[in-house]
Amino acid sequence: MRGLTVLVAATILSLAACRTIETELPPVELPETSVQSLPDVERWWTQFNDPQLNALIEEAFAANLDLRVAMARIEEARANMGVARSFLYPTLDAYANADRTRRSNATDLSFPGPQISNFYGVGLQASYEVDLSGRVAAGVTAADSTLLATRYNTEAVRTVLAAQVTTTYFTLLALDAELQISRDTLVTREDAVGLQRQRYDAGLISEYDLKLAQAERASVAASVPPLQRARAQTEAALATLVGRSARAVFTPVIARAGLVQAAIVPEVPVGLPSDVLVRRPDIRQSEAQLAAASARVAEARAQYFPSLLLTGFYGSESSDLSNLFSGPAVIWSIAGRLLQPIFTGGRISAQVDGATARQQQLELQYVQTVQSAFRDAHDALVAHSSARDSFIAQSERRALFAQALALAELRYRSGYVSYIDVLDTQRNLLEAERQRVLALRERQVALVDLYKAIGGGWSPEAFAQASSPPPAR
Repeated sequence: MRGLTVLVAATILSLAACRTIETELPPVELPETSVQSLPDVERWWTQFNDPQLNALIEEAFAANLDLRVAMARIEEARANMGVARSFLYPTLDAYANADRTRRSNATDLSFPGPQISNFYGVGLQASYEVDLSGRVAAGVTAADSTLLATRYNTEAVRTVLAAQVTTTYFTLLALDAELQISRDTLVTREDAVGLQRQRYDAGLISEYDLKLAQAERASVAASVPPLQRARAQTEAALATLVGRSARAVFTPVIARAGLVQAAIVPEVPVGLPSDVLVRRPDIRQSEAQLAAASARVAEARAQYFPSLLLTGFYGSESSDLSNLFSGPAVIWSIAGRLLQPIFTGGRISAQVDGATARQQQLELQYVQTVQSAFRDAHDALVAHSSARDSFIAQSERRALFAQALALAELRYRSGYVSYIDVLDTQRNLLEAERQRVLALRERQVALVDLYKAIGGGWSPEAFAQASSPPPAR
C-alpha cells in the first residue's frame, strides 16, 4: 500500500507540468496605424441620424433568424462546457435492487438450502477520476474557449447583420429617389408633349419635333416599371433581414425617412485605427478557436499518461427485506485503480495527430483572418475616400446641368437652338440626378463597409461578463 502511495505521488509530481496549456498566436506583420480609434463605433448606425434605420436594426437584432441560430449555438456551447466541467467533480449515485431466484435441481451438482432465494440491496456508490495528467482540465479549457468563440461569432453575425440592414435600407432610399425623379421627369415630359402638340397644331414646329418629345416621354415612362420592381424586391429583402413573418415578407411595409435625412453622411477620420485587431469579433473568434484547439491537443496527449480512478460504496444487503437496514446488513467498500495505457493500436497517436493537424489549420486560418481584416480595412478606406469625392463631383455636375437646361430652354424660345438641344440637356440632367442619387448611396454604403471592416458595432464590454459555468449538479 505504501508503494502505491509513493507511485501516485511521484506520478502527480512528474505530470504537474502537463496542466499548463499555452497558446501562442502565429506571428503576423501588421501595417502602421495612423489614428488611435474611431468614435462611437459600438452603435455606428446611429451616426446617420435616422430613427427609422435605428428601429429596423433593433428589430433585426430581436428577430433575425441567422442571429437567433447563432445565439442558440451559444447555449449549446455553454451546455457542453457544463458537461466538461462535470468531470472535475465526483459522481454519486443511489441504487436499490431486489432479486428473486430459483435454482435448478436437474443439474449434476445440487446444493443444500431452498430452491428459491431472495436478495435485497440499497446504498450509495461514488467514483472520482483524479486528473493526474490534466486531461479533464484541458477539456474544460477547450470547452471554455469554444464558448467564447461562439460568443464572438454571434457578435460577428450582429455586425454583418447591421451592415446588411443598413446597406439594404440605403438601397431602398436610393430606389425611392430614382423613382421619384423618374415620375417627376415624366410629368415634365408630358407637359412638354402637350406644349409641342399645341405648337405643332399652330404650325410653329414640324412633326419631327413633336415625335421627339413623344419619344422622350416614352423613354422616361419605360424607366419607371424596372424601378418599381427593384423597390418591391428590396422591401421584401429588408423585411426578411429584420426577421418578419412570411406574410409580412410577402406584403412588406417598410417605414423609411425622406430624402433629406438620407443625405446625412457622417465623416470619419482618415487612417487606420490602431485597435482593429481588438474590435473585430472574427479575429477574436479565431483566437478563441485556436486556444480551444491547443487545449484539445493537450487533452489528446494526456491519454498517454496513467489515470487514477477512486471508487466507493456504502449500503446494506440482506436476503430478508425486514433485515435490510439492520446493523449486520451494512456493507462498504473503498478502492483505487491506476490505469496506464500500454497498447491501443495507435488510437492515441492518431488522436494526437488529428488534434495537432486541426491546430495547424486554425493557425493558418488565423493568419488568413488577420490578412482579410486589413484588406477589408484598406479597401473600405479607399472606397470611402473615392465615394466622397464622387458624390461631390456628381452634385456639382447635377447643378451645372440644371443651369444648362434653363439656358437651353431660354435659347430655344428665342430661336437660337433646336428642340433637340433642349432634349439632350434634359436627358443629361435626368442622368445627372440619377447618378447623384447613386453616388450618395455609394458614399453611405462605403461608410457602412468601413465601420464593418474595423469591427464597428462590437462592444468589448459585451464580453466583460465572466465565462463562469453554471454550478455543478
